[in-house]
Amino acid sequence: MSDELIWKSAAELGELYRSREVSPVEVVEAVIDRMEHVQPVLNIMVTKTAEQARVDAKAAERRFASGDDLPLLYGIPVTVKDLAETAGVRTTYGCTAFAEYVPDFDNIGWARLKAHGAILLGKTTTPEFGLLGVAQSKLTGATSTPWRPGYDAGGSSAGAAAAVVAGVGPIAWGSDGGGSIRVPSSLCGAVGIKPSIGRVPYIDCDDGDSTDGPIARTVLDAAIALEATNGHDPRDRFSVQKDTRNYIEAARAAGDLSGVRVAACYHLGQNILDPDVRRLFGAALDDMRAAGAVVEEVEIDLPDTEEYFAHINGHSYQQYAEELEGKGVELWPVVKQLARRATEVTARQVNDANHAGKTTIYNAFRAAMAGADVMVTPTTAVPAFPHSSTHGPSAVVDGHHVEALGHLCHMTTEPPSHAGLPAISVPGGFTPAGLPIGLQFIGPLWGDADLISVAARYERATDWHKRHPVL
Repeated sequence: MSDELIWKSAAELGELYRSREVSPVEVVEAVIDRMEHVQPVLNIMVTKTAEQARVDAKAAERRFASGDDLPLLYGIPVTVKDLAETAGVRTTYGCTAFAEYVPDFDNIGWARLKAHGAILLGKTTTPEFGLLGVAQSKLTGATSTPWRPGYDAGGSSAGAAAAVVAGVGPIAWGSDGGGSIRVPSSLCGAVGIKPSIGRVPYIDCDDGDSTDGPIARTVLDAAIALEATNGHDPRDRFSVQKDTRNYIEAARAAGDLSGVRVAACYHLGQNILDPDVRRLFGAALDDMRAAGAVVEEVEIDLPDTEEYFAHINGHSYQQYAEELEGKGVELWPVVKQLARRATEVTARQVNDANHAGKTTIYNAFRAAMAGADVMVTPTTAVPAFPHSSTHGPSAVVDGHHVEALGHLCHMTTEPPSHAGLPAISVPGGFTPAGLPIGLQFIGPLWGDADLISVAARYERATDWHKRHPVL
């Protein structure tokens, strides 16, 4: 039974708890065993909280036995990305300088999950402060996709996505500034939601492009976590009131894709796409049509993602580099490179990127999605690739020499973040080599519920999310 339990969704576990067919104690023991089994292979955990999880599971068991009316997440084992503070539990931010840091407060998203009764299994791996697009950290090493150990899980919610796909809890808590939930979800074969700007608050947020969000194996589970965590908090100046639409109801809405209007774009104007990803994306569009969707291919005019990233984030990397070097932290070459590039970026370019540039990107999406309910793109231009200590290996992709494959991963996930739009990555197929690829559904601003509904209907029309890696 324990092998079956690790693959149960949070929604299924909730039903089993309430019918008393399964106890939270059984489930937590099963996922802890699984965590111990896969950790040496995938390297997903920074800090484990197994003993406290066992204590919490026994407490949850007693609550269910008493017949209390409990939240949907009660007794559900989850992991939390190590960028999110967890009171009393080591939080390293993936950095050697914080290897022993233990905060005395909770990240808002985790605090809300905990208030709903979620049980913490531990903290998952991330690059230093989420600065890399690949699953590398000088503190913890490399994290692999569960589908092929030795291949990158993607940055920066690497361990979070790998954990859920490997059977270590049905839900993981991650964060996303330019794709850090969606990229690992794509390379690992998970569902990952980047909600609209301000939906999920975090303390002292100073960057409206960034947000916390859930990673799961199903759209419904991700929706359950997002329903529990969205809503205003005065400590985040970007945060908005709780959505009037219920995300769980949206994910459970009956029906296929009939009448849904989909604007499809192969590469968001970034022009490089792995041939296997292109083929699988085309097949996914056919699946949508077969499920009743009206699919129209569109083009969109966006700034070059890599150049825009240097303009909007270059000086931040320069500041990080100075601060980390001041703490004696050895920097990755790609961080040094971005910091150096910042010296060439003018104040005018920074101002334009942060103001007119974001409006330009928002308007480009609005025009491309005119008349459509959602846009869909490949989540990443390439599937998972072998680990590299810099930013992914070099390769020839689609006839183009790419110096570092990690640079391609965020090409289609960065622009929706700059526009503040909600986006979700769902499994969209497997390459001949057995590696997953993700589909990125993008919705209009504040259209989170409708976006979740469309993604859930697509998920029901396929079986990609039902596949599990053999580890």
